[in-house]
Amino acid sequence: MFDREILDALPSPEDRRVEFIAGSLRELDASLRERGGGLIVLHARARDAIPALARELGVAAVHANRDYEPAAIARDDEIDDSLTALGIAFVTHKDQVIFERDEVLSKTGTPYSVFTPYKRAWLDRLVPAHLAPHATDGAAALVPPPAALDTGVPALEAIGFRRTNLAALGVKPGMSGGAALFADFRKRIDRYREARDFPARKGPSYLSVHLRFGTVSIRTLAAFAHARSLLPGGDGAATWLSELVWREFYAQILWHRPDVVTGAFRPACNAIAFPSDPSRFAAWREGRTGYPIVDAAMRQLARTGYMHNRLRMVAASFLVKDLLVDWRLGERHFADTLIDYDLASNNGGWQWAASTGCDAQPWFRIFNPVTQSERFDPDGEFIRRYVPEVAALDAREIHSPWTLPPALQQARGVVVGRDYPPPIVDHATAREEALALFGRTLRR
Repeated sequence: MFDREILDALPSPEDRRVEFIAGSLRELDASLRERGGGLIVLHARARDAIPALARELGVAAVHANRDYEPAAIARDDEIDDSLTALGIAFVTHKDQVIFERDEVLSKTGTPYSVFTPYKRAWLDRLVPAHLAPHATDGAAALVPPPAALDTGVPALEAIGFRRTNLAALGVKPGMSGGAALFADFRKRIDRYREARDFPARKGPSYLSVHLRFGTVSIRTLAAFAHARSLLPGGDGAATWLSELVWREFYAQILWHRPDVVTGAFRPACNAIAFPSDPSRFAAWREGRTGYPIVDAAMRQLARTGYMHNRLRMVAASFLVKDLLVDWRLGERHFADTLIDYDLASNNGGWQWAASTGCDAQPWFRIFNPVTQSERFDPDGEFIRRYVPEVAALDAREIHSPWTLPPALQQARGVVVGRDYPPPIVDHATAREEALALFGRTLRR
């Protein structure tokens, strides 16, 4: 289902997510046809098209996996009402998480707002059945689409989109793409804890887009990680399992607190008066802040639709606490550009960085972009990949080019203000301004 309500809200006809979904559907359709079945793929408003299709097919029930985003819940409620009026059942299932909604609560029956006790309760509740494939997987009889509806998966152009650089980036959609990445990551998972924070290294799983669109099973991933974490040398798997639990932590926060979509988890933070200078926001979006690690992160996002997780934190902290731009503007930009965009995780991550969310870093903790650069890209390898203007600088110089003497800048061919922008702000000064801005509101 290509839901027009979602597609019409996208900012560009070149959207890697749409191309990824289309490719995944083509692979699934081909697999089903080999087995005598097939897909019916519609391009319309889901809340109208699903009841109409159900009536046309004469089905007794419509089955769907549950979604936890407020807009999706409202859509599915409307579809449920329409189907009920037609005498058709609407049956939903848990699929994209191990534990959903209120399955993991505190001893007082309230949702967790701090990750560590949530993770402890999540692990305590876990039993093998939670990690097993669904009992109904593969059990349904396959039938080919009715001839009148058998149009196949539409081309991107037919739904108003164009091809992107997805193939050139080596991103393979579908279950085969997810399986290949998972097979590769299983060989590296023991090194995950040490490698995950260094953007120039092959540390992450790169499975986030597949998790987002269901081309890998969360049960398969969590089962492997949990089993490996219990064995000698399983620290990497334990760390990765924690990341999967973070995903579920933010999903249950969104379900319990849908107001976080537009406001702070901590209501007092809504009163923070961010200046949100448009020129600063534009420089951040375009990767021209004068801070190489921030610019490299933003250019990676623009070029690939992906950003390394450590850099998501660095870029978010810089926007909110150095440039004093409202976190919601940054969250929206990520929503428009990330191929693995997930509302719950994106919102939770941004509110963590902005110190407005649950279990967030304290408001007075502010990442130093130069220190982060020196620590996590010590040789400048990642910076050189995305900010070639400063590639001639050595590992000591590349993190803060503006500190080099003018003569050395000339000798290196990296003159700040000519070849690369000067810093948009002085971090030390910006830090004091951020502390004052947050302090005026949160110390009351």
